[in-house]
Amino acid sequence: MAFEKIEKYDENITKEIAARIREILGLLGEDPEREGLIKTPERVAKSLQFLTQGYAQNGTQIIQSAIFDEKYQQMVLVKDIELYSMCEHHMLPFIGKCHVAYIPNGKITGLSKIARIVETFARRLQVQERLTVQIRDCLVDALKPLGVAVVIEAMHTCMSLRGVQKSNAITTTSAFSGIFLSSSRTRNEFLNLIK
Repeated sequence: MAFEKIEKYDENITKEIAARIREILGLLGEDPEREGLIKTPERVAKSLQFLTQGYAQNGTQIIQSAIFDEKYQQMVLVKDIELYSMCEHHMLPFIGKCHVAYIPNGKITGLSKIARIVETFARRLQVQERLTVQIRDCLVDALKPLGVAVVIEAMHTCMSLRGVQKSNAITTTSAFSGIFLSSSRTRNEFLNLIK
């Protein structure tokens, strides 16, 4: 049996974006009709739709699709969640990892849902600071936990490929709520666990 890759894209959006990419290629001095570039506009159009698919997703609904009653009130930590997003200032990728913890208050969610909300908010044009807060706020709104902690560490290609051209720079952002703000002991436990 042969492998079949199934992708779904809005045909009208694909055509509209592809037409503009074809124009951009010409403005850059390329021939959009040469063999290697003939299908590039359509590929870029599909790539952009994939990289921004988070606009069509709702993080709260994702969490609420798997909420369970549980008396557990210790830290739940999912760390090293791969993160791929696109800087809204240059439309270049930033890549890294996200660590998310929460302390339940009678409700827990499926662990994969935490990774899914990271993906949902990352797959939009973003700045890392907003992304960090959106993940935190989504968990707070959906679960009403005793506290949430989010740390993102990422390398921004807009800093390494252009501009300042510093390829080893890592940006770290954090967002805390509840007990992670009020208790340095809890916050330090989280920070030690993600080292």
